Amino acid sequence: MFRFKQFSVDQTDCAMKINTDGVLLAALLVSETPKRIIDIGTGTGVIALMLAQRFENAALTGIELDEKAVKTAKKNFSESSFLSRVEAYSGPFQSYFVAEQEPVDLIVSNPPFFIDALKSPNKQKEIAKHADMSFFDDLLLAAKTFLKQSGELWLILPPDTAQKVLIAAEKFDFHLHLMIRLKSFESSQEHRHIISLSKQKRQVHETQFVIYSGPGQYSAQYREALKDFFINF
Repeated sequence: MFRFKQFSVDQTDCAMKINTDGVLLAALLVSETPKRIIDIGTGTGVIALMLAQRFENAALTGIELDEKAVKTAKKNFSESSFLSRVEAYSGPFQSYFVAEQEPVDLIVSNPPFFIDALKSPNKQKEIAKHADMSFFDDLLLAAKTFLKQSGELWLILPPDTAQKVLIAAEKFDFHLHLMIRLKSFESSQEHRHIISLSKQKRQVHETQFVIYSGPGQYSAQYREALKDFFINF
């Protein structure tokens, strides 16, 4: 059980536990007043719950392929104060968007991102961690079809995968709007990129985010980003 300031997250039966990638995506995402948000690959539901806390008027759906994780996410949603605004969908996101025709403001995902890599012998972890470019093509097509004209697709990815997705995004008329380059330490190589893709071509903003100021010490930047969520901040 991971306890946040306004909710708790049970991680039972989830291949992907709460991690820095997910909480930073939810904390650093920029949007004004979204009404409808889709979290693809919701896992424990932590991103959906953090966004429910941030955007009080938003309705959220967490989509998850792993049936065990869906049960856990539903439990976490039901035990939160955001129950009336969050729901879990069991199945592939492609099926969800066939059934659900309502346009959305935001699609967010901390997706499987190991492309052309050695797959895990654990099937549950393989689903959670591995994808090929067809996954991202389907994701971009869904975003193109169901995002509002002003909507955005937010992803967190390793730099090499992010570059592949940005190239693929051009086929679907998506434009990079914002990139946050994540580093463990000031002197470290970037290990994740948070990207925001938009249907509208706008000025591109790029920023850098450093997680640690020293061994075992979170940076002021990280503490500021997570202060509304983590009990020890």
